Amino acid sequence: MENNTDFFRRSHLVSGVCSCNLGAFGVWCLNKINNQTRSIQCCDVFFVRMSAMEKILMTRAGHAALSAELKNLTSVERPAIIQAIAEAREHGDLSENAEYHSAREKHSFIEGRVKELEGILSLSQIIDPKSLSGAVKFSATVTIVDEDTDEEKTYQIVGEHEADIENGLLNIKSPIARALISKEEGDSVDVRTPGGLKSYEILKVEYI
Repeated sequence: MENNTDFFRRSHLVSGVCSCNLGAFGVWCLNKINNQTRSIQCCDVFFVRMSAMEKILMTRAGHAALSAELKNLTSVERPAIIQAIAEAREHGDLSENAEYHSAREKHSFIEGRVKELEGILSLSQIIDPKSLSGAVKFSATVTIVDEDTDEEKTYQIVGEHEADIENGLLNIKSPIARALISKEEGDSVDVRTPGGLKSYEILKVEYI
C-alpha cells in the first residue's frame, strides 16, 4: 500500500489546481479509480465529482471533530429528541401541539445531519501532513504576508467540511487556497477577492 508521500508524488494530485476549477482533488480520485500513474489532463476529470467513489480529503483533526459530532448526535441528541417527541404526544391533540411539531422538526434536522456525516466519513481519506514536504499541498500550514499592508496570516489548507477561517483552517476550494496550491516559499500569488485583487508572498510552508 502506498503512503501519502508516494500518492502525492506519482501524479499531479494536490500539487496543482487545474484551469477548469475541478482541482487536484478530482485528479486524485481518477488516479485512484483507474490505479494508473499516467499524466492526467483537466478534461479527464470532469466526471469524477459525480462519482460514487469520490474520496474526501481530510486531516486527522477534521476527521476526529466530525466523528465526535456524529457520536454526540447519535448517542445524546437523537435519544433526547425521541424522548421529547414521546412526551409531546402525551399532551393530546397533535395538530395544535407546538412542542410536538418543534421536536419533530429538530428530529428531522438531526437525522439529516447524521446521514450527511456518515456519508462524509465513509468517503474520507485522511492525509497525514507529517508525511509530506515541499510545495504547498493539501494539509500544508502556510504563512503569507499581504504585500500591501504587511499583515501576516497563517492558514492550514483543509477539506471543505472541516474549514473554519476564523481558526485558520482554509477551505481547499477557496480562492486563496487555489492560488497557493503548488507554490513554494518566496513565491508571490494574486488572489481576486470581493474587495479587489490582493497579492501575497509565501513566507513559510510547513507540514506539522
